[in-house]
Amino acid sequence: MNLSAELLILIIINVISAGIFIGGLAMSIKFVEQQIIRLEQKQDKHNNLIERMVAVEQSTKSAHHRITSIEEQYLVEKRKWY
Repeated sequence: MNLSAELLILIIINVISAGIFIGGLAMSIKFVEQQIIRLEQKQDKHNNLIERMVAVEQSTKSAHHRITSIEEQYLVEKRKWY
């Protein structure tokens, strides 16, 4: 009886230790998943900013071309008067 009681206590302690380990591991996995989701959201915001900046750059480039065209027309008309 003495040996089986010690064996039973050892088994119970090992089961409790395994439960604590698995619980801690599950919590760690959940924390890492939350961090990954947070980083993905930040990346989405950054990508959205990049897309918007590309649109702004294209619009600015177009505006510069129009300004250059207007300046050229102005210079041509100005030369006609001189």
